[in-house]
Amino acid sequence: MAAAFPTQNSDSLECNKQEEGNNKTYQKDLDLIISALPKEKGWISENNHLYQGFWYPTAPLRGIITAQQHLKARPTDVFLVTIPKSGTTWFKALLFSIMNRTHYDYHTHPLLTTNPHECVPFLEVMYANENPNSNPNLPLLSTHIPYSALPKSILTSGCRVVYVFREPKDTFISLWHFTSKLRRKELPPMPLGEALELFCKGASPYGPFWDHVLGYWKASLERPDRVLFLKYEDMKSEPYAHAKRLAEFSGHPFSLEEEKEGVIGKILELCSFESLRSLEVNKTGSQCSSTMVFVPNSILFRQGKVGDWKNYLTAEMIEQIDQITKEKFKDLV
Repeated sequence: MAAAFPTQNSDSLECNKQEEGNNKTYQKDLDLIISALPKEKGWISENNHLYQGFWYPTAPLRGIITAQQHLKARPTDVFLVTIPKSGTTWFKALLFSIMNRTHYDYHTHPLLTTNPHECVPFLEVMYANENPNSNPNLPLLSTHIPYSALPKSILTSGCRVVYVFREPKDTFISLWHFTSKLRRKELPPMPLGEALELFCKGASPYGPFWDHVLGYWKASLERPDRVLFLKYEDMKSEPYAHAKRLAEFSGHPFSLEEEKEGVIGKILELCSFESLRSLEVNKTGSQCSSTMVFVPNSILFRQGKVGDWKNYLTAEMIEQIDQITKEKFKDLV
């Protein structure tokens, strides 16, 4: 007898058609909303759009609006938040390894064969690609969304948010290199000076940079049990201590036995810039980035250094960024 496979009845087929039609209508409504927003020159594509005080490329903005309306965060969820090019890939690897350390050994670990961005997806990418009524069932997700624009369920569910802040000059230089490699071929290259002007007036992807940082810094003061504010440079200088902070905050503290067995050191080695860059998976292949562009894995590992901006910025450029930073961050210690 031939195997019997489940079939859809006419009611379920009709329901699927209706759902598909509703989704198309929803996507058209999104297009209308986005088309009416103020525009500025884009770094990768033609335009960025101003939405709720921040600038976004078109494709991730679709996912952000959808996530704001439909995400149902859970108390056990952890969200890693960064502004682009402030250590996202590294911290995805660290948090994934810390939270899943009892599930894998170091010879078969997913990070050996899978890019960190596939292990920890971007929230806005998931919602840009999927039906708006779907809900990701993952304990660890990443996003670049500013604090004021986070879906309400993240703020009310009791979940945890880890925010990583990187020195603005290094963030800018890394962003310029990254977007220059991904910029559409039909668009002219964006000179460093032009990119700096956009960055300083706030019109960079997910910018203004300084407002993005301040939103999470203030939230970390108001809700220290729910929002952890970490500096990229501190993680570089004291990785052991801050790996422990990440573990404790995410609800997965290291035991004394694990510390004695060197578990923290093994995770730091696995997730180090040099180790990740040397893996074959990160030399080849590509994946969908937060800007909905397919990114070669190799360009995710350019430098990872502190102070690389010194090789690119003139004294005048440095003064321009530092003056804004001094004014914006006068209360940030």
